[in-house]
Amino acid sequence: MAHLIRDLDISWSDSNAPTRRNSTASLPAMTISPPENDSKAIFDDTVKSNASKDMPSILEKGCKNSPSEESLDDSQRKLSIRERLHYFTWSWFTLPMSSGGLALLIHVQPHQFTGLRIIGTVIYAANLAIFTLCCLAILFRFLFNPGDLTKSVTHHRETMLFPTFFLAVATLITSTQRYAIPLNDASYAWATQTIFWVYVVTMMPGWLLPIFPVMLAGTVASVILETQTNINPLPIIFAGLTCQGLGFCVSMMMYAHMIGRLMQSGLADREHRTALFMNVGPPAFTALALIGMANALPDTISGADHLALNVDTVRAVALLSAVFLWALSLWWFLIAVVAVVASPPKEFHLGWWPLVFPNTGFTLATISIGNEFKCEGLLWAASGMTIILVITFSTVFLFQYAGIVYTEFGVSRQGVLEKTANHLAMH
Repeated sequence: MAHLIRDLDISWSDSNAPTRRNSTASLPAMTISPPENDSKAIFDDTVKSNASKDMPSILEKGCKNSPSEESLDDSQRKLSIRERLHYFTWSWFTLPMSSGGLALLIHVQPHQFTGLRIIGTVIYAANLAIFTLCCLAILFRFLFNPGDLTKSVTHHRETMLFPTFFLAVATLITSTQRYAIPLNDASYAWATQTIFWVYVVTMMPGWLLPIFPVMLAGTVASVILETQTNINPLPIIFAGLTCQGLGFCVSMMMYAHMIGRLMQSGLADREHRTALFMNVGPPAFTALALIGMANALPDTISGADHLALNVDTVRAVALLSAVFLWALSLWWFLIAVVAVVASPPKEFHLGWWPLVFPNTGFTLATISIGNEFKCEGLLWAASGMTIILVITFSTVFLFQYAGIVYTEFGVSRQGVLEKTANHLAMH
């Protein structure tokens, strides 16, 4: 009997089939058939066998002192804080990335009311705290789990989300420029330039990764130049234009791949469709950067007599190009809206955050174009878009909070990687 129990336990633990199936598959070999000429024994055996189908076996129930609780997987037992940090991925930086963009959007609203700047300041402070907590969490993950840093940037899914850290840094720089640094204060000019060049130099090794962080250097340049007129604009404009052009050109190549997949395979699974909003970002942020950098050009450029450069013409071309790119963002936005509305996601995952951040750039570009054309209709439309974005941000944030507190979101590594990286990476 001992060797039978041992064989049964081995066959159950080595199989990938469901527990109940394994716990009962080997039982017929252990049972003794009743005599064929004893009808009462056959009847009793039939009753017992039918009843046993509805009764859990000892392997399924376990016992009070059994080691089954120790062998439960991560999704069935409560993990400690240290164990949870092992599954804290780069995708969590989509939260400060989105909240920083929302703070910047509130600051540039065309229709202000009393207290709006205070609301924006509160969101900026909250974003600063969230970003700090995320940095500490990812740092402790790498300290507690040696080797996780290398794995996080080499994993075929998580590495796609590594640039979200730099995107969060970019939104933090732009919102800090708006809320924390005084306007046109010459004493802060050196700090502003240092922050910009450090960001650009940091982005240089990341060109082989998703190109979004490099492209946002142009947006950062436009914000810095708009608020600090005491610094020399030309080096920052040229660097910002270079990075913005590189990022947008690579994005256009990725658009060709995306459209090819949509034409060949159709829309993605419903849980992946929120990632389509990522396509809204590149042309929108490029339009915003072109307008901002063109407006930051000085009226006269010394030493450029041989270029025959007319600044007003450059600004007009930048504005018209921005409208052209804004239309491309609108097209991608409508495709994403139709796809998500047709089949909305059923389960929350961090891939919902593309509903916020790329559309923040789209709204900012709408405000910039409306200000240049002095079109109140476009500005009111941008205000309406902002309200929708605030509602969307609040909804996604509440779902994430509920997931953390009530459903222990992010417990298993497979769930984190598949429900974050796989949903944010296009298809």
